[in-house]
Amino acid sequence: MTDIDKCPVMHGEGQLPRPTQGDANQFWWPNRLNLKVLAKHSELSNPQSGLDYKAKFEALDLDAVKADIRDVMLTSQDWWPADFGSYAGLFVRVAWHSAGTYRVQDGRGGGGTGQQRFAPINSWPDNVLTDQGRRLLWPVKKKYGQSLSWGDLMILAGNVALEEGGLKTFGFAGGRPDVFEPDDDVYWGPETEWLDNPTRYAADRSADSLEDPLAAVQMGLIYVNPEGVEGDGDPLRLAGDIKTTFGRMGMSVEETVALIAGGHTFGKTHGNAPADAPGPVPEAAPLEQQGLGWKSDYKSGKGIDAMGSGLEVTWTYHPLRWDNEFFHILYGYEWEIDHSLAGGMHYKPKDNGGAGLVPEADGSGTREPRMLVSDMSLRVDPEMDKISRKFKDDQAAFSDAFARAWFKLTHRDMGPKARYLGKEVPAEDLIWQDPVPAGKTLSDAEVATLKDAIKASGLSVAQLVSAAWSSASTFRSSDKRGGANGARIALEPQRSWEVNVKSGVNDTVDALKKIAEESGTGASLADTIVLAGNVGVELAAEAAGTPVEVPFHSGRGDATQEQTDTESFSYLEPKQDGFRNYFKVQSVLPEEHVFVDRANLLGLTAPEATVLVGGLRVLGNNWDGSTTGVFTDRPGQLTRDFFVNLLDLGTEWKRLDKDGHAFAGVKADGTKLIGSRIDLIFSSNSELRAQAEVWAEDDADARFIQNFVNAWVKVMDNDRFDLA
Repeated sequence: MTDIDKCPVMHGEGQLPRPTQGDANQFWWPNRLNLKVLAKHSELSNPQSGLDYKAKFEALDLDAVKADIRDVMLTSQDWWPADFGSYAGLFVRVAWHSAGTYRVQDGRGGGGTGQQRFAPINSWPDNVLTDQGRRLLWPVKKKYGQSLSWGDLMILAGNVALEEGGLKTFGFAGGRPDVFEPDDDVYWGPETEWLDNPTRYAADRSADSLEDPLAAVQMGLIYVNPEGVEGDGDPLRLAGDIKTTFGRMGMSVEETVALIAGGHTFGKTHGNAPADAPGPVPEAAPLEQQGLGWKSDYKSGKGIDAMGSGLEVTWTYHPLRWDNEFFHILYGYEWEIDHSLAGGMHYKPKDNGGAGLVPEADGSGTREPRMLVSDMSLRVDPEMDKISRKFKDDQAAFSDAFARAWFKLTHRDMGPKARYLGKEVPAEDLIWQDPVPAGKTLSDAEVATLKDAIKASGLSVAQLVSAAWSSASTFRSSDKRGGANGARIALEPQRSWEVNVKSGVNDTVDALKKIAEESGTGASLADTIVLAGNVGVELAAEAAGTPVEVPFHSGRGDATQEQTDTESFSYLEPKQDGFRNYFKVQSVLPEEHVFVDRANLLGLTAPEATVLVGGLRVLGNNWDGSTTGVFTDRPGQLTRDFFVNLLDLGTEWKRLDKDGHAFAGVKADGTKLIGSRIDLIFSSNSELRAQAEVWAEDDADARFIQNFVNAWVKVMDNDRFDLA
């Protein structure tokens, strides 16, 4: 394999990429804003535009689909022989690695859109041979077409494999729509080579110093290095990485132990070939390999000669059967380090223990059980050892813990239960699903009554708008968490977030709660907060001379504190929010980059993000009530003044601090302005300036109001999956 096959970055000194190879502007100016992340998954790239996937999936005969998957799983293919006569282990791995990229910090990753099909994930070293698993599933995908997405199929295949082995799974939900391009907005780490020594840690390389928002320990891995911290073979040291990585996926230590042991109950790893046997990864493979990578030139390259991770491990005596045998084997021997033909490090029993008890994958013989370094961590780490011993002695507890953890692993990124489809959706509500009781649908008369009460409350436009924005803008399009539904802004941890405490939003929420209770409408606090924001926008538009009615969709419910996972919700706290000129923690990136990332999580386009900033500034949405970016002499009115004054000719700007976080401007007529980096980026960045000019033009009054209202309603309704 050549260096160009191995390395995922471009080569060729002195050469710019051609347009079909990449963005030359990014080469010239590597720190420029990439606004393409605000235009992802365009309808222009979607050959299924307009598809009602929910209706298609609901019409499926799920039992028939599972029977077809089972048939493929148990049918050996000449071009890729099945281990032990079944693809169960491979299908579990495809599902696991599809979902396992999820991380709780920013909600990105996971199996919700079938991203395992695309680069870079399809070519990560940790995903070796998953391309074979997906190709095996193609006949099923082909048969059911638009009624079964790749995202749903990969997860369902894992469930079928587990059930065939005897596990009673916790359930399955469909609802992962196909996309047709990679999620280029996901930051997977700073390293430029697969499995390079990680630069994602602080100098001390402690497990908890892993760079936010990353979860995996190295570029190209889903979780940890199975051979130890940077391959050192020390299972006790590796335990720290395991807990950190799985914790950043939202898993408890018990869930972590259950997942590792349960996943390793099935199948095997592949390392029975020299380390240099595999060819290029899928994304670099030659055309004749048809998108399949890692082609081995060692012997048959298949079955017992296969080369995958380079580790050659079969964990249990019965690698197609669900039980807790893994733990009995883990504790049944004393272990020593051994190496595969590829040089991969694993453990085997001392003194030839267990010899002849584990079948070879092709039925040609037997050998001893083996364990990865990461498996040994479950025994040597005191906390995980206690859990492992419990599972060894109680298979029912292990089965229940794994089934629940597997369901969480494969469904965590789908968001609320309202998005779940199919007859196998479990009835039990789980706290990580962010349950919200159903709310009341208000009549037009009840909405009018509530609006009158809000108008009579004495709350200002700024207070009304800020409360609604603070509630709704917690939404993350990545894992569909947060948003206004549930009114969790009134609960911990959101109530104690600095941006809500110091902005006075909590006082506004308390006042709106009283209004809802005394209105006699039966309205939820969640609906009242959103409606209050709408009232603020309408009052501001009317004051500006362009009355507008903001669409309102009632039906939100109010969650309780008991229904709120405070730890996982803490990750939704904004450290920076350019829409409110709020900067609690300085990022390694300039504020404008963090702003674009937040706009991306809100599902906004560049025009929507731009018009929202311009409108929110003049409405007084700054978290501290400051005049930063409020480029108007009539605050509280929904005007285009932010854009008009920002783009006014002759304004001279100077930095107010050496790092350029705040700026002072003086217009030609002597008017003084104060702006943040977020404010000035709309006049200095060529693409955003082009957006801003649209609403600075003299004929833009009506379209500015309508564009702002449309973007505002989108944010308010982001979590209303029942409206789709």
